[in-house]
Amino acid sequence: MNQVVEIDKLFIFKTPFCLRQTVIYMSYIKFDKSQIVNLEYSLSREMIRTNRAGSYSSTTLVGCNTRKYHGMLVCPVDALGGERFVLLSTMDITVVNNDKSFNIGIRKYKGDYFNPKGHKYIEDYDADNIPSRTYRVGGVKVRQERLFVHYEEQFLLRFTILEASEPMKLQFRPFLAFRNIHELTHANLTANTKVDFIENGIKSRMYDGFPSLSLQFSKKVEFVPVPDWYLGVEYPEEQKRGYEFSEDLFTPGFFELTAKEGDIIVFSASTKEEKTAGLKVKFEKNVSGKIPRDSFVNCLKNAAQQFVEKRSGRTLIIAGYPWFEAWGRDTFIALPGLAMARHKLDLYREVLDTQIASMKNGIFADMGDPVNPAFNSADASLWFFWTVQQYIGHGGTDGWERYGDAAKSVLYAYKSGSLSNIRMRENGLIYADAQGKALTWMNAYVDSLPVTQRRGYDVEINALWYNALCFSLENASAAGDKKFVDEFENIPGLVKKSFIDLFWDEKSGCLADYVNDSEGRNTFVRPNMVIAVSMPFSMLTKEQMKKILDIADRELVTVRGLRSLSPGNILYRGLYKGSQDERNRAYHQGSVFPWLLGPFCEGWLRVYGSQGVQKVRKLIYGLEAVMSEHGISTISEIHDGDPPHTPAGAISQAWSVGEVLRILDLLNKKYANL
Repeated sequence: MNQVVEIDKLFIFKTPFCLRQTVIYMSYIKFDKSQIVNLEYSLSREMIRTNRAGSYSSTTLVGCNTRKYHGMLVCPVDALGGERFVLLSTMDITVVNNDKSFNIGIRKYKGDYFNPKGHKYIEDYDADNIPSRTYRVGGVKVRQERLFVHYEEQFLLRFTILEASEPMKLQFRPFLAFRNIHELTHANLTANTKVDFIENGIKSRMYDGFPSLSLQFSKKVEFVPVPDWYLGVEYPEEQKRGYEFSEDLFTPGFFELTAKEGDIIVFSASTKEEKTAGLKVKFEKNVSGKIPRDSFVNCLKNAAQQFVEKRSGRTLIIAGYPWFEAWGRDTFIALPGLAMARHKLDLYREVLDTQIASMKNGIFADMGDPVNPAFNSADASLWFFWTVQQYIGHGGTDGWERYGDAAKSVLYAYKSGSLSNIRMRENGLIYADAQGKALTWMNAYVDSLPVTQRRGYDVEINALWYNALCFSLENASAAGDKKFVDEFENIPGLVKKSFIDLFWDEKSGCLADYVNDSEGRNTFVRPNMVIAVSMPFSMLTKEQMKKILDIADRELVTVRGLRSLSPGNILYRGLYKGSQDERNRAYHQGSVFPWLLGPFCEGWLRVYGSQGVQKVRKLIYGLEAVMSEHGISTISEIHDGDPPHTPAGAISQAWSVGEVLRILDLLNKKYANL
């Protein structure tokens, strides 16, 4: 039997006797035709592309929208509160050849009925540079490539006639939604179904308050007005999640043009009118600067860029696509890896400056929009210190000078209790308790009550607190800030003693997950204790770290990340599925989080040094398999706790990508020769 050895994009076929080698060039992310035409397989693979300014384009491997969040052009609309709206949902493309019509689009309707069924014409899918599908219909072979223009609300599609024995007609039928990403639309009489003619296309605005949507081509086309509603388009992923899943889409008509072999047509969907003569050049220019997705690391670097949103003078990190916004905690955890991926200290500064601008009484916002942020987290503000430490560690020599005042304001707020439910007690530890609220990262709710409230002293909160104190005192002392040092210098010693007394269990070799006045110690095996191991300043001895990591390795570590709860716990839920309430009950009760590989791997290397490199590499590079699962060329939000650890949640999550990139950077800098 022949063996296949993969070296990036080279596959070397070796005979048993090694008599010869044949090298064949292949795409890094590859799907064969049998996988593509199998809708159970292909509809579970999704892609996301962003413009780095709040807009995105997303669909499945075969172009069939399976979520209400899918769309060709999805944009924030400032006039409607800045939320994202699906303007252009999808588009049918029909090839008319020898009096036969071949529609290469695809949509799902009631009863697992798909119409049209364009996926059966797909010969090839390539994601190395930009998403590309090759179709063969009759004697015609065409390629369709998708592109999102950076910092513009413009989606481009390039359609190339690769093979054709004679000229043909092409018909392009757009499907409009003009609705919020979290909602669905239905046929109605209030929609403005009229269009205006513009250069090589039309312009439409279905409702007041929306921008106009310009649909244009790089060559002259005829628009045939046939306004109609297509009723009952279904989104199976929403159905699985227990949400409304059927909507109606409006089409104003279709565009028609004649094409022949070698022709290239570029279609533009944009919130502004384009000069169509420049569409081909614009497409090519935007392709040329992209990092090829030809390796695991390059896939992650590409994914990293897509979380950055520069808009309205702010630079944010979107927590995940397609439905998350910018969250404080996620921003601080994801930023080091995302910034290091491109060696950009300026990204650190822009994001941190944006976060500082939204501070209130020494606390960073965790969730909510810029107009109405939420300050309901005990840990988000403490992760800020860790992020600044990473910034300094990667060349940001002005870290304390730039961020010292913000850091001190956080410490004063926690010490005095500027948020009444989060404050330092006499033992030096942080106690966080708000009735009916989850104040840590484990913050899922069911019936308005937290699933894992973890009220009281939380292990990771106090590990972050100790790290923040030590880091700040070290830098304040070097800067000659005697007033601050005098006020805080005795607290770390008190915190260390109280922490060990309260959390450490010598018999089990484990840290309590949380402790409170009414329940005492909660000894559930969760990954929060691993965060305590990974902090730059830790209260733990190396022997204690080893015991904690060994327990986590046995009970929490999987090939996709760390479980949020040990399978041995009676509350463990190994599958993330069902209604929103069912999913929320499972979210932090067993679901696997890839981002937790960051603290685990860093802690493992701290304890085991060079002897731990092989294990860390195996864990990190084990995620290479997910590049062709769920979110193509990125890492998902979560996975099931039970094998085979099916991906779930958002298809692309910032801290999942960021923490894997950070550990890859750590391996490259410290252990490259091993």
